Amino acid sequence: MSESKAWLALENGLVLEGRAVGARGDAGGDLVFNTAMTGYHEILTDPSYAGQVVIMTYPLIGNYGVPDEDAESGRAWAEAFVIREMSTIASNFRSNMTLPDYLVKQKIVAIEGVDTRRLTRIVRDEGSMRVFVSTTDSDPKSLVNKARNAPATDGRDLTVGVTCAKPYAWTEGYDASYPGLITLSADKRKIRVVAYDFGAKRNILRSLVHCGFDVTVVPAGTSADDVLGMDPDAVFLSNGPGDPAAVKPAISAMDKLIGKKPIFGICLGHQILSIVLGAKTHKMPFGHHGANHPVRDMTTGKVEITSQNHSYAVDPTTLGADLELTHINLNDETVEGMRHKRAPVFSVQYHPEAAPGPLDSAHLFQRFRELCEAQRSKSVAAR
Repeated sequence: MSESKAWLALENGLVLEGRAVGARGDAGGDLVFNTAMTGYHEILTDPSYAGQVVIMTYPLIGNYGVPDEDAESGRAWAEAFVIREMSTIASNFRSNMTLPDYLVKQKIVAIEGVDTRRLTRIVRDEGSMRVFVSTTDSDPKSLVNKARNAPATDGRDLTVGVTCAKPYAWTEGYDASYPGLITLSADKRKIRVVAYDFGAKRNILRSLVHCGFDVTVVPAGTSADDVLGMDPDAVFLSNGPGDPAAVKPAISAMDKLIGKKPIFGICLGHQILSIVLGAKTHKMPFGHHGANHPVRDMTTGKVEITSQNHSYAVDPTTLGADLELTHINLNDETVEGMRHKRAPVFSVQYHPEAAPGPLDSAHLFQRFRELCEAQRSKSVAAR
């Protein structure tokens, strides 16, 4: 690993010097911290991190290298990567390359040797702020100015940069050794679902296939008429980056789809559905990014250990009479899930396809299937 300097500047004026461990260049955006001990490859390849610079709070990163099959998408999306110490070796028989080599290949600027705990405390105390990371500019005044001019996620529809270019079928499920999540109905018919790609993680699509769905993925801007023209049994809304209130095409489409098809939303999808159903969203002081968030399912009383990645949340005081709060975060009591009292619509803020629990939340895909089967039975009975 070659020795080269790098610098990090916050919009509040703090400048830190470290070592470059990724691509050379400059990058900026919203600064967020992730509390997971592992999963840096999945984090980097999660499209929901577009527009954000990620701090890993666990001090040693890169020790198991980069296994290709763990990627959540086809590329890395984080604007830059900030760590305390990069491991000098990668000890994993599944690893295809070291993390520094991967960061260079993916053109991700990265810095090590800075006090990540200090940075995390600053974000927790002062709230969301912009950051700039550079391997080329060492002037403190210039760096701070660039941080203050870095684009924030507020008011930006970032889904346009991460979504697929055209519809496609997704057929890959989990490995045969993966635990069974459901018992298929007697006829074992697959349920045709159109999945909106706002930055969908691969494990979400695998989870749908694993639970008996026939998945067609469509771009974020797909109209309601185009979706209805595909005649699906259900609609799914994925995770994604940026400000949910700015994703106008999806909001417009969901306004026409609610009540016509069963709908399940995750993360950004949850926020979009909430907006369409009359609620409001707001940017959180420092968001939820990690693999250890306890969530209570209000419908069962059970607590799930969840993986989360979001900087925006639904305002609970704006949930209308038609919406039922179904999940809350036990750390700060923020909204983690809701469902419509009459229409076949429900959503969660966290990521049930991830496995910190390890399978605490996987049942939500089964719940989606059961909702679809119930709606299909009603349609048959009404004929």
